[in-house]
Amino acid sequence: MTVKSQTLKVPGAQIYYEVYGSGPVLLMIPGGPADAGVFTALARSLAARYTCVPYDPRGNSRSVLDGPVTNLHLDLFGDDAAQLLAALGKEPAYVLGNSGGAQIGLNLTARYPGRVRTLVAHEPPCLELLPYVEEHRASGRELDAIYKVHGAGAAMQKFMAMAGLAPPSKDAPPPPPEAQAVFGRMMGNMDFFFGHGRKAIVDYVPDVAALKKGTTRVVVGVGETTKGQIANRSAVALAERLGTDPVVFPGDHGGYGTYPDAFAKLLDQALKAGS
Repeated sequence: MTVKSQTLKVPGAQIYYEVYGSGPVLLMIPGGPADAGVFTALARSLAARYTCVPYDPRGNSRSVLDGPVTNLHLDLFGDDAAQLLAALGKEPAYVLGNSGGAQIGLNLTARYPGRVRTLVAHEPPCLELLPYVEEHRASGRELDAIYKVHGAGAAMQKFMAMAGLAPPSKDAPPPPPEAQAVFGRMMGNMDFFFGHGRKAIVDYVPDVAALKKGTTRVVVGVGETTKGQIANRSAVALAERLGTDPVVFPGDHGGYGTYPDAFAKLLDQALKAGS
């Protein structure tokens, strides 16, 4: 399969993106320190039906900043996504966002509703919608302190524990070279994530009123095995405010990578349900 790699100049950054397949545009937004590479298997599974466009959010991997980080907030990420969609065509696009990428997708949809046909927001960590919000904010401050004193490795261990995510098994077979390359880039993004990106993501409160008022369908997704985890709970809280039921996708928080074909089948159904 031919994959085209391109960059788009936006204010303050160069956005790297990839293009798979043909058909209506499906923008794929990764979360946290992840980049376009985490969607490779899913994009390949959907390439016969969509023009799949996974990209690296600004500051991650190959989407380099033009200068130092200043005043980073989620509107910048939403603007990047909107400009990328404008470069890809005039028609409204389908959008999938996972985790922090789902937060970006929600920002994009609320502020640029004409650009998005259907958004699937898979487990957005919109923690401000959860009960006991002060406790969640305190946990975030603890995480920031760990990063400042002990670095990104210790912060990542604490982050995964807070999120209820299991670390990779030591007995698991080594991943293929392509996956190892993605993992290596993600490790290189950790300082940016804990120093700047994480707070921008979790501080964002989706504009529920704008999302309900707009014409874009917003589908909230949760993982089949993530009940009780914080991203699952915040996704359920968002769905309740939108007056919808969450769609249960195969696997965990990253089920699109573990079960790409099954995830692709359900995603295709969710995207086209309102067509």
